[in-house]
Amino acid sequence: MQPEKNMVLTKAEKQLIEVIRSLDYGEVRVMIKDNKPIRVEEIRRSIQLPNEK
Repeated sequence: MQPEKNMVLTKAEKQLIEVIRSLDYGEVRVMIKDNKPIRVEEIRRSIQLPNEK
């Protein structure tokens, strides 16, 4: 995929970038429909449990 010159972002795409830039650290899940972001979920908490052997 080659980058486009003067790419125009939709309002939803701009909001997605704002959400990503506002995170200090974390993980997000993005739902896409018809090639457009429609929903973003911020993963709030993840707990790593010890691996017992």
